Amino acid sequence: MIYWQLFYEFLTIGLVAIGGGLVTIPFLADLSEKFGWFSLDELTDIIAISEITPGTIGINVATFAGFKTGGIIGGIIATLGLALPAFIILLFFSNFILRYKSNPTFQSILFGIRPAAIALILYAGLVIAKLSLTEWKTQLLSLILLILSFIIKKSPIFYIAISAIAGIIFEM
Repeated sequence: MIYWQLFYEFLTIGLVAIGGGLVTIPFLADLSEKFGWFSLDELTDIIAISEITPGTIGINVATFAGFKTGGIIGGIIATLGLALPAFIILLFFSNFILRYKSNPTFQSILFGIRPAAIALILYAGLVIAKLSLTEWKTQLLSLILLILSFIIKKSPIFYIAISAIAGIIFEM
């Protein structure tokens, strides 16, 4: 049944996506190719929309894919599947984390996990670039915005707004 499949696939992503919503992107791209619940173009659109709406990319894509595949119930099930592992881990380990946050072994574990999270986020960025930077206009705009973001310290909302305006002007 499609509901179980949605739940299982998004639960699996929720279990292994250490590092936040951006880390889910490579897994979501794989889902797109594996099941066709959403296209890669839809994934890039959802990522763009997720950047300007509340919630993480993973949750937004899970909701979209579930809704597209199984209606409102599918959206709820896919979203629960993705969010459940983090909820359970935080519920059971929050007391443990608070109790052992100063423990050197625990600090070493966290120190070891950080590079993995960074690598997964960088990989997600490369996946987004591969999916999104298909035209010279988007490549040029991305490069300009990247440079500007280092030079001019503004809110990400500023750069999203500039991108939206550029998209309208240049019909990207």
